[in-house]
Amino acid sequence: MSKMLAKRYIWVTFQKEGIHKYPAALEDPLLATGDEYDVSFLGYPHRHIFHFKIQIEVFHNDRDIEFIQFQRWLENLYNKGTLELDFKSCEMISDDLYDQISERYTGRSITINVSEDNENGCRIYYPAKLENI
Repeated sequence: MSKMLAKRYIWVTFQKEGIHKYPAALEDPLLATGDEYDVSFLGYPHRHIFHFKIQIEVFHNDRDIEFIQFQRWLENLYNKGTLELDFKSCEMISDDLYDQISERYTGRSITINVSEDNENGCRIYYPAKLENI
């Protein structure tokens, strides 16, 4: 396979503390089951450490996005209040983060993993948007 056809990506990780709740868990019979599968406790605010892994397409081997700068920028989205974690699902958090990344770094494929306590979470792949369509 030609190196010219290869897709290149970098990835960074970071973590943030947040408060989460899933209000539907209190009354939805599929969630508040009353047996060993009951997760109604998720309907109340509870703490998580959200773990992130963000992969973004780069276009050459000399990295047009520097790891450490990208990681710091992502962390600052939360540190400076641009984005909030609280009371959102992992999928909602991923979509919010994608909106910020794709605005700054256009025309790139992005994959975002968000997990609660590095146990359970989501992985969402966002293909590169073609500009001016």
